[in-house]
Parts: sequence; C-alpha cells; structure tokens
Amino acid sequence: MTGAMGRAIVEAGDAGVAGERLDALLHRIGREVEGGPLPSAQVAVARHGRLVASRAWGASVGVRTRYVTQSVGRSVVAAAVWKLIGDGLLAVDEPVAEIIPGFDANGKGAVTVEHVLTHTAGFPLAPLGFPKMLDREQRLAAFAKWRLDYEPGARFQFHLTSAGWVIAEIVERRTGLTLGAYLRERITGPLGLDSIELGVPVQDQAGSVAPMSATDRRDDQEPDPWGPWYLADPRVLAAGDPSHAVVAKAEDLALYYQALRTSGLWRPGAVAEGSRLRFAAVPHGSQNHGGGGRRTGMGLFVTVAGPEAGSGMPATGSPATFGNTGAAYQIGFLDPDSGVSFVLLSNGYPLSGYDFSPRAVAMLTDIADLAGSLAPPAGAVDQASPGA
Repeated sequence: MTGAMGRAIVEAGDAGVAGERLDALLHRIGREVEGGPLPSAQVAVARHGRLVASRAWGASVGVRTRYVTQSVGRSVVAAAVWKLIGDGLLAVDEPVAEIIPGFDANGKGAVTVEHVLTHTAGFPLAPLGFPKMLDREQRLAAFAKWRLDYEPGARFQFHLTSAGWVIAEIVERRTGLTLGAYLRERITGPLGLDSIELGVPVQDQAGSVAPMSATDRRDDQEPDPWGPWYLADPRVLAAGDPSHAVVAKAEDLALYYQALRTSGLWRPGAVAEGSRLRFAAVPHGSQNHGGGGRRTGMGLFVTVAGPEAGSGMPATGSPATFGNTGAAYQIGFLDPDSGVSFVLLSNGYPLSGYDFSPRAVAMLTDIADLAGSLAPPAGAVDQASPGA
C-alpha cells in the first residue's frame, strides 16, 4: 500500500500499531479539515523505520505539497547539531565566541553552545530580521551588537529570533557548509528525504509549498507581520530562518525521526545525549513568544516530555518523548520507548499567527495523546519490534 505522498506503507498491525487507535487519530485530524478551521493538513505515523500512515486532507494538497514547519522544523536542525556532536566536531560546553570570532562583544563571552541550544543564552529576542538575515556579514555584525538581557543560564526563554541563526553559523564554521547545504548533503539527501529543505528559492515555492491561509479571515484585518505570518513572504522563506523556515512533507519528517534510530548516520549515544531531559521550567516571556504557565522540558533544541509532558508532547507517551510543536496547529515527535514518530502539519493560521483558545488547545492535546498511545509502552511484548 502507498500513502497520499507515494511512499510504501505497512499495515498497522504489522508494525505493532493499534489499528483502531490509528483510525481514531486519523478521523480526529480529518474532522478539523472537513468540518473545522484547517484549510488542509498532512499527517504521518512511522514505527521501527517503516511508514504506518500517510494522509492528506484539503483541496490544495497535492502529492508534492510541502509545508512551512515553523518550530516543528527545529527537530531537524537539532539533529544536525547532534550529528556534529557525535562526530566530535562540536562540544556543548564550548564558548560560542571560540567558534564565532567577535561574538563575545557586549559581555557574551560566557555563552556556550548548550546555552544557545537550550534557549538560556540571555538574548531571546535579539534583532535580526529581513533583509539583514540574507547577508552573512550583516548577520555577524548583528551578533556582535547583541546585548544580554540576563546572565547566560539564568533564565529559560525561547530565543525565537536569535538561536537558530547562531546555530547555523556554528554549523558553517565547523563543516564549511551552510546549514541548508549540510542538511541536504550529509543528512536528508543520503536518507532520501528530499522534501525536507531549508531556504527554498522563491522560484521553487509556488506549487511546492502550501501557502499560509487565514483561519479567521476578516475584510478589515490583515495578518500580523511580526509573528508566524512573516514567513508568508517568499523572500523571507527563501532566506532560511533556521528556527522556522524548514519545509517538508509530513511523511519525510516522520521518517527523519525514525532515521535517528535506524539509519546509522548518528553515532551511538548522540541522539540520546541530544534528546535527554536537561531541565524543566516555565518559559519566560509572553504567550506569543513561547512563554506560559506550564513547565516545559528541554533537550538540545528540542522539547522533551519529561514527567509533566509539557509544550505539546503527549501525556500518553513515555517521558523520553521529544520533538517540537509549531504555530499554529502543528506537532512532530518521536517516542524512543515505543518507537513511534508522529507528524501533523497544516497551513492554517489565525490572523494573529497563534491560537491559544480552549478549543485549539483541546484539539492539539487530543491529537497528541491519541498519537502517543498508538503502540505498546516500554517493557510490553511487541511482536513487531526488530528485536522481538
């Protein structure tokens, strides 16, 4: 059997996935397109390196359609960094200034790679926008001008405008390749996951990338240009903001998570080290900037469920589940204990860019928890496991 995007799919039972729960999950998601606010959606489920489900809803979705993954794409960037760490090309305790000359200006000499990867570096909303982001020299000049809002390590606050660009520069310094090229040449290309791309040229976006669509369109209101909607500009998407501009099909992202376990591209221990829970804390800042009242677990540029299943991770999965959610209705994760990876992508956004309504929170919680319960927990007998 093949899915909506053309890849081979195994039967749920053959992969040890509960078929009735998978049906309930797909029905729940489809309802949000067919009778709810979402203009389109893609979903994929994989286990033990095999695709179990791949579905698409919405008239605008074709077999080649990719989505702007927003923060879900951080898991792709995170795993690229984990590969460098596993290959001995990067250490988390290295000061960033020893990698990027001049970064220590304005008191930033104590900032380490780990601070950047865990959103504790001290410059969460440091400015770097369009068109400055297009030019490397201008990016480096901006890094030098940035000032600390607090001492590195003192506060957990999502670095939405800054961390991704520092990570991209670190990758380029250590590999000689831009982050987009490193992903393509060393990871997604060898894995055959070619829909995953950072920095899609403007001329390649039409017909390939699902356009952002307002779920609450009103004639008297335009989208907020300072939130997720800034990526609706093809030039901004082409600039390749590492924290938000990865594009992909859901099934390729689900298989990317699987590749962390099955492909051999990552050295033993690298993924476990990158995805282990380092701390859990309530993120500072406004709700639109990732702040909130619920504790969130952090690994290296991924959120980790931990004992409290914060930041959109399923409460029904293991505490080791890791991934990222993305504005406004997107989620991707891997549960290392059950072996299940799950990805939901959509191109629907409120005009504000975010949806914190009780209905939206309940929808995403329901979907995440259904996905988290698809396969047996750790320790259960699983005839579909390669080691069974």
